[in-house]
Amino acid sequence: MARYVLKFGGSSVADAAKLYAAARKLAAEHRAGHEVIGVLSAQGGTTDALLAKAREIDPDCCGRELDALLSTGEICSVSLCALALRRLGVPAVSLCGWQAGLVTESVHGGARVLRLEGGRIERELRANNIVLVAGFQGIDDAGDITTLGRGGSDTTAVALSAFLHADRCRIYTDVDGVYNKDPRRYPDAVKYDTISYDEMLTLARSGARVLHDRCVELAKRYGVEIEVLSSFRPLPGTVVRR
Repeated sequence: MARYVLKFGGSSVADAAKLYAAARKLAAEHRAGHEVIGVLSAQGGTTDALLAKAREIDPDCCGRELDALLSTGEICSVSLCALALRRLGVPAVSLCGWQAGLVTESVHGGARVLRLEGGRIERELRANNIVLVAGFQGIDDAGDITTLGRGGSDTTAVALSAFLHADRCRIYTDVDGVYNKDPRRYPDAVKYDTISYDEMLTLARSGARVLHDRCVELAKRYGVEIEVLSSFRPLPGTVVRR
C-alpha cells in the first residue's frame, strides 16, 4: 500500500464542479488501495476577500487575529471536499491545521513548520479515511493559529509528505508543469520533465509562481520529490528532485 499526498490549489477548487473534480482524483487513488492525504488551498479569491473584510475593520490588521481569520478559507475548502467525497461514497475526514498537529514557530503571517504531533492523521488513515488537511496553516506551542505565508499550502503538502513518509507528493495547479518561463505569456516556453531543487529554487526566486521557494527548500531538506501536474488536463507534469 502506497501513501500519497495530493495538493490542490485555489484555482483547482474554485467552484463546485472543480471541487468535485479534485474529489474524484482523491477517490480514484483511495479506490486503488492507497492511503490518501489531500491538502487544499482556499477557493480562488477567498483569501483576498477575507483580507479585504479585515481591512474594512482595521486597515493595519496583522498578527494573531488576521491569521485566525485567513485560516478559515482553507478550512472551508477541506470541509466542502469531505462532503463531496462522502457524496461519492468515499469515507473522508477534514482537519484544520491544529487538528492535524502541524506545529510551527510562533510567527504570524509567515511561520515555518517545525514538526507534526498527535498522530491524528495516522489514526484516520488506519480507519480507511481520506484525510483532508487545510493548507497554509498550523499551530504554535502557545496554541495559537499561524499561517505559513505565500505558497503555504504547497509547504503544508511537502511537510506532511516528509513527516508521514509519503511515497508521492503531487501538486495540482493550473499549469501542467514547470517551464523555463511563463507559458501563459510566452508561447515558446519549454517545460521541464525533471528539474533539480536548486534549479527550481533559482526559478522561484526569480519570480516563477509554480512553487514558492520556502516549499522547495523544505522539499530539498527532507528529500521529498514533488510532481507538479495540471488539475485540468491529463498531461505529464514535472518532477522536482535531487
